[in-house]
Amino acid sequence: MASEPLSQIRPVEQAVESPFYIPMTGPATRPRRSLKHDDTFIVLDSHGDIGASAGGPDGLFNADTRYLARLEMMLDDVQPLLLGSNLRDDNSALTVDLTNSDVYRGGRLMLQKDTLHLVRTTFLWRGTAYQRIGLQNHGERTAHFDLTLLFDNDFADLFEVRGERRPRRGVGTSKLAGPADVVLEYRGLDGQGRFTVLHFDPRPTRLSVNAATWHFDLAPKQRVSMSVAVSCNKPFVGKSEPFFRGLLSHRREMRRQTAGAATVETSNNIFNEVLSQAMADLNMLMTDTPQGRYPYAGIPWYSTTFGRDGLISALQMLWIDPRIAGGVLRRLAHFQATATDPLADADPGKILHEMRGGEMAALREVPFARYYGSVDSTPLFVLLAGLYVERTGDEELLATLWPSIEAALQWIDGPGDPDDDGFVEYRRASELGLANQGWKDSFDAIFHADGRLAEGHIALAEVQGYVFAAKRLAARCAWRLGRLDMVRKLEAEAQKLAERLEAAFWCDELGTYALALDGDKEQCRVRSSNAGQLLFTGIVREDRARRVAADLMSRRFYSGWGIRTIAHGEARYNPMSYHNGSIWPHDNALIALGFARYGLKHSVAHLFEGLFDTASYMDLRRLPELFCGFRRERKRGPVLYPVACAPQAWSSGAAFTMLEAALGLEFDAARGEIRLRDPRLPAFLNEVVLRDLKLGASSVDLRLRRHDEEVSLEVLRTRGQIQVSIVLTH
Repeated sequence: MASEPLSQIRPVEQAVESPFYIPMTGPATRPRRSLKHDDTFIVLDSHGDIGASAGGPDGLFNADTRYLARLEMMLDDVQPLLLGSNLRDDNSALTVDLTNSDVYRGGRLMLQKDTLHLVRTTFLWRGTAYQRIGLQNHGERTAHFDLTLLFDNDFADLFEVRGERRPRRGVGTSKLAGPADVVLEYRGLDGQGRFTVLHFDPRPTRLSVNAATWHFDLAPKQRVSMSVAVSCNKPFVGKSEPFFRGLLSHRREMRRQTAGAATVETSNNIFNEVLSQAMADLNMLMTDTPQGRYPYAGIPWYSTTFGRDGLISALQMLWIDPRIAGGVLRRLAHFQATATDPLADADPGKILHEMRGGEMAALREVPFARYYGSVDSTPLFVLLAGLYVERTGDEELLATLWPSIEAALQWIDGPGDPDDDGFVEYRRASELGLANQGWKDSFDAIFHADGRLAEGHIALAEVQGYVFAAKRLAARCAWRLGRLDMVRKLEAEAQKLAERLEAAFWCDELGTYALALDGDKEQCRVRSSNAGQLLFTGIVREDRARRVAADLMSRRFYSGWGIRTIAHGEARYNPMSYHNGSIWPHDNALIALGFARYGLKHSVAHLFEGLFDTASYMDLRRLPELFCGFRRERKRGPVLYPVACAPQAWSSGAAFTMLEAALGLEFDAARGEIRLRDPRLPAFLNEVVLRDLKLGASSVDLRLRRHDEEVSLEVLRTRGQIQVSIVLTH
């Protein structure tokens, strides 16, 4: 009997694909490396190539458009062999060492492998990617060969690179602009012209619109070099900045930008590497904007202004460099919504979710040109403003921001609470927008105990905590400005919200707070890490805080590496999912601040150790955006998530936040005092030295040493008037 077609034996089901889903269609055949400077970033593979191997979002990008999709180096039409690939410690450049494979012509070996040493160095600066290729012949005879750079571009919008399909595109052209220059051009459907200029030095032996070839007759021990500069939307001038002069200028600029931040050194060399990489990544993600420096969220998908990510990253770094928060607050205040726009999910007073500069955003094929579909950015804006003022005493910026703070509070009590039940809720205004608008914004992230997706206006647990903390901090800001009527009103509203939260969200049978309330006010009775972020805000009762913390550190949540987003055993739990069982470093860091707030320093230390162990296994000691939530096994590292961004700003900030939570750092600008509340260092740290820790115009250097569960403090140096003390309360 003939076999039945498989389609008749087993029904074919199509997986649900949410809008703006990031597909993973195959493995990356070479590891990727990223560089960034302001609004430009580049993703190359380990050989220094772009587009030469499958599986990566390769390219040179500027303002959400790809300006170079291919840059592949060949030696006599053969790919060279990799010796090593290294990012400079400060992320200023990628250096790749290569050699030749055996080269045959007419069946005869003409160039034996390992004869040529090639050093390929790439850096970004001011909208231009620079790549230099240095060669040396280590053979005993003259080497005759061609070196070719193959290049091309598609001017793809970043959302196309992510997988969005477009029925129509603009028109691209290519032309030679001289013996050493090529211009790639694109006229988009938005009417905008975009162009890439490639300048080669020295002049290639042969040049076409997609290949540059140099012929070499390289004597023994002889060295030569060539370079290419690839500019995004920069007018053709016939030459570019000399390679080494540009590289040195770039490094000097990076050093200037980090000057003034506190520094951390510890007794653990691996943790020092984690912190150094995190600081280098944060500095690379910082972008100069008209309103100040802003931490772009991550590479490759989120290299732009994100409200929530910028606010949390600034909060994480507030103790070490409060200037970051100043830039974030100014920029988000500048782009605060002033009108209602359903496609952009905008209402007056609402704080930005993200902004995009690509063709698809300009045409509103995606709603993200300026998109406000974030339920938590607005309370987080007020929260960060209050913490910034308490950290710095900067009442001048407070006065400047106060109209934006008031507008944000009006949104919280108005459009943010559409049914006037006292909870801030969301529901997208357009089908093109994000279905879920908290930090867990996957389409399936908010669900009921039986797995049903929540519908209607959704009130997330942690967002109510953000509002509580925002109103309490806004009350203290109002007091500074002499607005005593607002002080009493905001304090009363915060207290009332805390009472409503306990009544509406607490699930006694779970021993924790519901993930959310749906549009019918039905609890989403799901154990989630969102309850841990409630602890960070201080809205939770003391007795219930301890129950929540115990649950989060139980086996259902804590994997040995960190706390999962959703507990093992819940209906949609999947340790490989984006938001339903994975582990996010920034989430764990905020939970650690919550543990510290309630004096649970043993849990802080345990969580700190898990995240440190995770970082020690990671490439470059870099904590990624997220990783899988599988249980820790002996002598095995954590399981990676395949399309996680790395670097990611709030993941880079997580290690600094963990240290803040462990030390119990508090800053009182009015009294000129730094306090360490119940400090406790994890077992892997015997000593921590903080230098140039600023408070107002003063600063201090501190050394902290661990003595079992106790910590001693030594003041190494002070500048100005400043007090430092240890406060023991538990």
